[in-house]
Parts: sequence; C-alpha cells; structure tokens
Amino acid sequence: MRILGIDPGLQKTGWGLIESRGNRLTFIGCGMVKTQTSLPLYARLAMLDDGLGRIIREWNPDIAAVEETFMNNNAASALKLGQARGVCMVAPARMGLEVYEYAANLVKKSIVGTGHATKDQIGMMIKILLPQSGSPKEDEADALAVAICHAHHAPAKQRITG
Repeated sequence: MRILGIDPGLQKTGWGLIESRGNRLTFIGCGMVKTQTSLPLYARLAMLDDGLGRIIREWNPDIAAVEETFMNNNAASALKLGQARGVCMVAPARMGLEVYEYAANLVKKSIVGTGHATKDQIGMMIKILLPQSGSPKEDEADALAVAICHAHHAPAKQRITG
C-alpha cells in the first residue's frame, strides 16, 4: 500500500510517500507544496490544491493521511490553517483516495515514543526508520511521520470500520 502523508500548512505543506508491506516500510518520495505569500488566500489555496493534485497523479498513492491541527492563540492564523487543511483533505478525496486523520500527539508517539517529541526528534527517527529519505526538511519529515503513523494504525482502523 502506498501511503501519502500530508503535513498541512498554508505557506508550506509537506508531503511524504511511503510503501507499506506488512512490517516493512519503504521510502518513495517527499517534498513540499509552497504558496506565494503575496497572493490572496483563495489563490494560495488553489495553488495548494493544484500542487497536491500533481503529486497524486505523479506518484499514484493508494491512501492519504493528514495530520490534525492544534489550535493556537491567533484565531486568524488558525482559520487560515484550517482552510489549508481542508484543501489537504479534499484534494486526495476528489481523486478517489480515502483520507485518514491523525492527531499530532499520536503521530509523535508512533514515531518517537512520546506525544511531546520535538521536530528534531521526529527528523532523527525518520532518518532511522527511512534511511533512503536522506535528510528531509521539517515539513517533509512530519509528513513522512504521518504516513508511518497510518501504516502502524491502519490495520486497527480497518478492523474497526471494516
């Protein structure tokens, strides 16, 4: 199963693609979809949708997993992030993929062993779990972590829903 992990962001959305076969994980690719901050919000959301669509067409994942966002103190930023996250869920769904969501704490716990892991700890564990990934940037490592989290939790979700 090819799993597309997505770390939503309005400025930078990280994506990571792995293949999961039993307990074996294989790195396929990762990158970022960036938007131009000088553009209006609707144009940035459209850029995000277009970028994710290109990635899905090029890499042909079987399923998508998106990290849930946590609330911050700035309501305007939280709303914009929520809109970007919506695009990150709709883009794969529109292309026929099932989309799963995972809380940030669960992703961190699945990768590092603690729900309060730092970005550096996530990056270090991604290098260990997926050595072929090289040195992914923070947003890419987070997206790969979401994909790995789905690989670990998908069998349980399928038992519950299937």
